[in-house]
Amino acid sequence: MRAAWYEKQGTAREVLIVGQMPDPHPGPGEVRIRVAASGINPGDVKKRQDAFRYGMAFPRVIPHSDGAGQVDQVGDGVDSRWLGRRVWCHGAQSYRPFGTAAEFTVVPVERIAPLLERVSMEQGACLGIPGITAHRAVHVGGPVQERIVLIQGAAGAVGLCAVQLARRAGAHVIGTVRTSSDEPIARRAGAHEVVLAGEEVEAKMKRAAPAGVDHIVEVAFGANIEADVDVLKPRGSIAAYATDRALPPIPFWPMVFKNLRLFFLGSDDFTSEEKRSAAEALNQALEAGWSGFEIAERLPLSEIALAHELVEHPRRPGRVVVVV
Repeated sequence: MRAAWYEKQGTAREVLIVGQMPDPHPGPGEVRIRVAASGINPGDVKKRQDAFRYGMAFPRVIPHSDGAGQVDQVGDGVDSRWLGRRVWCHGAQSYRPFGTAAEFTVVPVERIAPLLERVSMEQGACLGIPGITAHRAVHVGGPVQERIVLIQGAAGAVGLCAVQLARRAGAHVIGTVRTSSDEPIARRAGAHEVVLAGEEVEAKMKRAAPAGVDHIVEVAFGANIEADVDVLKPRGSIAAYATDRALPPIPFWPMVFKNLRLFFLGSDDFTSEEKRSAAEALNQALEAGWSGFEIAERLPLSEIALAHELVEHPRRPGRVVVVV
């Protein structure tokens, strides 16, 4: 099969190789997907860069955890009715060496979900990590129906999924965005109110939610923790899935006095049930008419280095997809 891989970490153009390697075949409990589209997440880029200083987990890595395509082989113990079905997958390169940047990928059957006929392969390739992270971030603190939920970074990949899922769960959703051009993205995802980040953001938030918010989905923990604590109601909660700095200080006593709860979320280690529930909720949102992601860039596998560079330095808002 044709695939992209790296055998050392570094810049995209220095380490990414495109070539031929043997076709994989599914083992027990696994399926093989003929990949149509491979989604790139920031985590895929960070692994290739060695941003977290974990080194190479495997001698050779085919990158990208998310993708979409058609099941063309099933392993022992897998229902044959999966054969020929359009699916999206997640976690293909989570604790595994070979992801979706290839003509075929093999994943455990619990890491796939049906892809609706009306949903493009490119959309399906973007759902996994952002959608599953968003679902957990919205629901980890408990039911959000009739609660006020603040989504920080509501125009980002996780953010817009969180807006849509919180809205569908019955929350009153407030989203923050970095620029005025991001506001329509957050509103299309379902935000009731959108607040432009920057000066006086706390005052703007208090006007949007005078009594405070119940739960916050947080993309920049270090930058926003003080403001988050200020706008949260007593016994409120924060679900943080990313941070702008590795060792952020926290306002300990204000958090104690409000009896706040803080959740840190890493999608690789969510339970199978949490991932299944998220996949079902995402498919239900798409079936109900959610438009999903803006696809900013579609590049062939031969241009995977450029695709990674466009994730690092975007030319336009939206997702970057490798079309296999």
